[in-house]
Amino acid sequence: MNPSGKSIWITGASSGIGEALARKFSALGCSLVLSGRNTEKLQALCRELGSERTRMLAFDLSDTNIYREEIVNKAWAAYGGIDILINNGGVSQRLNAVETSETMLRQLMETNFFAHAEIGRLLALKMMEQGSGKIVVVSSIAGKFGFYFRSGYSAAKHALHGYFESLRLECESRGISVLMVCPGKIKTSVSLNALGKTGEPHGIMDPSHSSAMDPAICADKIIEAIKTNREEIFIGGKELIMPWLRQWLPPLFRFLLRRVRKD
Repeated sequence: MNPSGKSIWITGASSGIGEALARKFSALGCSLVLSGRNTEKLQALCRELGSERTRMLAFDLSDTNIYREEIVNKAWAAYGGIDILINNGGVSQRLNAVETSETMLRQLMETNFFAHAEIGRLLALKMMEQGSGKIVVVSSIAGKFGFYFRSGYSAAKHALHGYFESLRLECESRGISVLMVCPGKIKTSVSLNALGKTGEPHGIMDPSHSSAMDPAICADKIIEAIKTNREEIFIGGKELIMPWLRQWLPPLFRFLLRRVRKD
């Protein structure tokens, strides 16, 4: 699919990868629906990109009280259809598994999995009626293996793969394709906003993220994967050797995993 001129809905658009994608798609003449929690940042981004082809639809992915079908209907109605969904928003953690309460675990799963699964399901139904559509799911290399202080986050990302890979198989005959994106270290605020011990933001930029790939470069790679109809891509630096080792050299993977930095 060539995304130029398409209607695109991006969740988590107020910062990081989502914000970078919004700018890239806008430059391609796309009509955008931008979602996120931070209303002020979304408003500023809409003004920057131009209100005639940009709509704001602010909501919190973790809010179980909102009617998600209504959110999907509003996004769809903005341009009379959505060609591409970017399921991107989420929150990480910096906390041991045994210290992660059930309440926090449910929050991580709600934000990173259940919200995306339900939005994807509802939009896929509309895309099938439309006869075409692409769902891009921003997962993580943490969706391929567990890591220190990421138990709930990693569990949610693993769940995304199981759900959307199944949806892909079930819906591809109806014109729906699914791209799973697995970023490694990208220079975003993910570590700053990660949940700490009592649910407060971690507030610390991980050293490995501060010098990581620029989100704009990550966005370019995602757009290229959309154009070439890829089903899964990994984006990042040297850390991308880990999922490869896990598949092909498991003993070496386990050895190295216990010796890498824990940030």
